[in-house]
Amino acid sequence: MAVMIQSWCDLTFLHWRYPAEQVQALLPPGLTVETHDGAAWIGLVPFRMEGVRLPGAPALPWLSRFPETNVRTYVRGPDGLSGIWFFSLDAARLPAVSVGRAAYGLPYFWSSMAVEVVGPRMVYRGRRRWPGQAGARCDVSVRVGDELAEGDLRPLDHFLTARFRLYSRLAGRMVAAKADHPPWPLRRAEAEHVDQDVVQAAGLPAPDHDPLVLASAGVTVQIGMWRPV
Repeated sequence: MAVMIQSWCDLTFLHWRYPAEQVQALLPPGLTVETHDGAAWIGLVPFRMEGVRLPGAPALPWLSRFPETNVRTYVRGPDGLSGIWFFSLDAARLPAVSVGRAAYGLPYFWSSMAVEVVGPRMVYRGRRRWPGQAGARCDVSVRVGDELAEGDLRPLDHFLTARFRLYSRLAGRMVAAKADHPPWPLRRAEAEHVDQDVVQAAGLPAPDHDPLVLASAGVTVQIGMWRPV
């Protein structure tokens, strides 16, 4: 049963390979990093959140629409299921940050952010404000290419994007929630400019190679209730 409905729009997936042991060292007990092609993958995912609301309730115009960026990796939980672990989530609305930290145990940060779409180019800008790590930045520009048909997708594309479960720690316990949504409408994309240190703020070294980039117009997501794992 969904407890929150939201749309993730004008989204870009940027991913880098990392040694599995390097990522595993940053995970809490009970989570095991998942690998593909012999590597763990760190994702930097900027987008625009829209229509955030409770089921059956209207979306509040200002509060329900804002940029967000997350830093994440892919894990297997103690329940044996695959999901996402967030190292950080930056959002441009302080109330959303406060609720995310207090009610969901997620590492949200309040940031000054913007998303701009001009033709095939998507531009994201962000500077972290609170709490801690003030000034951590994420400035990204990508050029979006052709849409990918299902038959064009590689196994790695599925591994990085077909994720329908979130893990967190809440009140000292490992919890998980479903994130139900239709398949991503994906496009190939190319990074024109990446100036960021939010990955480093998560405790990882700076990426030493160009990212793998995918883009999407977005999907509507239904977030389920946290359940103890």
